[in-house]
Amino acid sequence: MNAAFAPNEPPLDPPVLSIRDLLVEFPTRRGVLTAIRGVSLSIRRGEILGVVGESGAGKSLTGAAVIGLLEPPGRIAGGEIHVSGKRIDNLPRRQLMALRGKTIGAIFQDPLTSLNPLLTVGDQLVETIRCHLPLSRNEAARRAIDLLNEVGIPSPELRVGQYPHQFSGGMRQRVVIALALAAEPELVVADEPTTALDVSIQAQITALLKRICGERGTAIMLVTHDMGVIAETTDRVAVMYAGRIVEIGPVEDIIKRPQHPYTRGLIGSIPSLAARHERLAQIDGAMPRLNSMPAGCAFNPRCEIADARCRSDLPRLLPNGRGSVACWKLAVAEAVEAA
Repeated sequence: MNAAFAPNEPPLDPPVLSIRDLLVEFPTRRGVLTAIRGVSLSIRRGEILGVVGESGAGKSLTGAAVIGLLEPPGRIAGGEIHVSGKRIDNLPRRQLMALRGKTIGAIFQDPLTSLNPLLTVGDQLVETIRCHLPLSRNEAARRAIDLLNEVGIPSPELRVGQYPHQFSGGMRQRVVIALALAAEPELVVADEPTTALDVSIQAQITALLKRICGERGTAIMLVTHDMGVIAETTDRVAVMYAGRIVEIGPVEDIIKRPQHPYTRGLIGSIPSLAARHERLAQIDGAMPRLNSMPAGCAFNPRCEIADARCRSDLPRLLPNGRGSVACWKLAVAEAVEAA
């Protein structure tokens, strides 16, 4: 078993989602660009795993690989993806399409572009339900109303006959969540589901995801750049940088005791209400481009504690407390402490 993967295997039920050494590449005229580099993670039933990082870290791309929606010429060049024990990354296109909606649900960032403006929300729900479940149109229509009621839309009997433009942004996102849950999937990939919403609606949507996860036992992969959403919603967190997981562990540990310098930078960038600051903390520099990835640890050009080894050798994801961290500085410190 991969050493980097084993420490993060949930201790109870077998994982609903299991990703091992995922490698995603984009062939170009100037060579092959590697966007995802050996990502391994798992999510068990009833758990919300947050995947966090800056734009370009590989969060959404990892979710797209799970759903099978990589933009051509992107391809899975290595590793394995298992859902409920079944490998899905090597399935033919038709079989993979059958899994979407039925086994794997998806919630996308912009609810307005996720919905067909020419169909009522009821028609879209009924079509999704009948595509995956053996129900008559009347039975599917009743289920559509029940789903709208479950996600907190008032007067669902009336709203089921309305069009997406007749809903507010928050209500549209609730409709998208209802679509994702229509066929009772075991796994839901939620890609930035609260980004386009104001703060009060964000809180309602995150509370809804937590309730659904608890009541249905659905496994949720929550992709976001918002550490506040991570702190309020998730059970565990995977921090990504330049296509790799640099730290993964329980949300309480990540928020209160971040280990990797990049994670500490993300947490430190959040303004505090308890103190007054003349200048907000920030991580200097930017995410490296795929065609100019630095040697060693990809974060080393922005890291204040990087040394020669950080600039030459790529650190592995190794156990650290209740989680795992990929950092040579921590590995050296633990070795000295153990001696």
